[in-house]
Amino acid sequence: MPGTRKLGKTTAQRRAMLRQQVTDFLDYEKLETTITRAKEIAPLAEKMITLGKKNTLASRRQALAFITREDVVTKVFAETASKYDERNGGYTRITRLGPRRGDAAEMALIELV
Repeated sequence: MPGTRKLGKTTAQRRAMLRQQVTDFLDYEKLETTITRAKEIAPLAEKMITLGKKNTLASRRQALAFITREDVVTKVFAETASKYDERNGGYTRITRLGPRRGDAAEMALIELV
């Protein structure tokens, strides 16, 4: 797991949350979340895109072990990875949106470049 942020959760809860958020992010290509969660999601999503660029059976199985939906893995390997063939990393962008109204948590938009 990249980073050392615990995000107020146990290890299993944190891993499950990050897997689901990375899956949703790769499916919709953007996600609005807190800034700390966005900073944790970015390297995981970039690793999945890099696996998609390799496009081997082993890399597909590694992606299926992390991403929670098979159709998202197919999308990453077929469409998303082909967009970034000439790019060596840096597939995500984090934009700060300001505080959330309810609890003033710093919000961010993470999106594919």
